Amino acid sequence: MQQSEFLNVVMPFKDKLYRLAKRLLVSKEEAEDATQEVLLKLWSKNESMADYKNVEAFAMTMTKNFCLDRLKSKQASNLKLVHSNYQDENTSLQKQLEAEDSVRWMERIMDTLPEQQKMVLQLRDIEQYEFEEICELLDMKPTAVRVTLSRARKTVREELAKKHSYGIG
Repeated sequence: MQQSEFLNVVMPFKDKLYRLAKRLLVSKEEAEDATQEVLLKLWSKNESMADYKNVEAFAMTMTKNFCLDRLKSKQASNLKLVHSNYQDENTSLQKQLEAEDSVRWMERIMDTLPEQQKMVLQLRDIEQYEFEEICELLDMKPTAVRVTLSRARKTVREELAKKHSYGIG
């Protein structure tokens, strides 16, 4: 596979790799490094890439495994917590602060979820993957994916309800 073909195959889902890495590693820098590593590994396999039925699913699995290995390594204690602030010129400062607060709350809640729930929620609700694709990526049965997603959503709902019932705590 030539470089241009490789780029045509990989570039459409590069951002998804990054978002998954960021969800798992939290740090923007760590997620960028992980994405680069996965892309390098994919390039090293470019001769055999035609053999893969779904290159995107293969790349997402590689990203998930790389990030989980990274978290398990000794370097995990050195991960930096870096959060990006998103700005929109058209919104008032109050709305912008509320939006940033909501994003931070969701990130905090998602960070408390077990790894599997975090990944299923990220892939389904944020990346918009189909259930079949999630089953393939995470090597799970459809029922297990649905139950895991349901539990993750329930936990998020309960935590948000607590926040709104009791205020910020």
